[in-house]
Amino acid sequence: MNIDSHQHFWNYNADEYDWIPEDIIRKDFLPADLKPILDDNGFDGCVAVQARQNEVETDWLLELASENDFIKGVVGWIDLRDEKIEARIEHYKKFAKLKGFRHVVQGEPDDRFIVRPEFTRGIKLLAKHDTPYDILIFAKHLAVSLEFVQMFPEHDFVIDHIAKPDIAIDGFKYWLENMTPFKDHENVRCKLSGMITETTYNNWKPEDFHPYIESCLEIFGPSRLMIGSDWPVCLLSGQYKPMMNIVKDYIQKLSQDEQDQILGGTATEFYRL
Repeated sequence: MNIDSHQHFWNYNADEYDWIPEDIIRKDFLPADLKPILDDNGFDGCVAVQARQNEVETDWLLELASENDFIKGVVGWIDLRDEKIEARIEHYKKFAKLKGFRHVVQGEPDDRFIVRPEFTRGIKLLAKHDTPYDILIFAKHLAVSLEFVQMFPEHDFVIDHIAKPDIAIDGFKYWLENMTPFKDHENVRCKLSGMITETTYNNWKPEDFHPYIESCLEIFGPSRLMIGSDWPVCLLSGQYKPMMNIVKDYIQKLSQDEQDQILGGTATEFYRL
């Protein structure tokens, strides 16, 4: 089963989606828009990831997933700093398609937010309930995120968008130095997603991403990597098919089993799809 491990839906509203930077994605993106794209690109399903930090978003995504079988899982949001967070985790565990949670750590003013005690207390409870967590960061947060995952060596994490390196300004060396230590933490996976968004619209070529993909293969191996589109955010820098083909074409050199891991096996296992 081929899975797009990372995409979003929204009914656009300027107040609720004030982070959306350009008109090209300032409109509605719903399941009916994505399904033909997945079909055309050989994907059997997707994982819908939160784009707003409230439980209304989580509930809405779960509703969409209940109405659309191709949405195989939802990564929602709950306030992991809430003193009553365990009750909220237990509430959402009732929903079969709730597969994990995420917080927009990259948007927090404190670069060490992810290791604050009130936040890690919530992660400890996610671990207790065996609920995966998506790590959304910039490359500058990799060092502190390493501290974070070392606190929870048995819990399942995935780094979104290869930690958003500064691809447009050649941030490869810094990214590689700080990503490499994750090799020893087998509970951490990585999404080969969101890479073209770290460039400018159509001002990239597939070869620009090859060092990053190759390094991710060396650090994580195919069994800890999953492909994702970051649709519709990816439309800021290009179109779905050529963007996904960056990864699909590059991994042709791998065995079929290894390709299958990246194209769906890792996501299926990680999110229990």
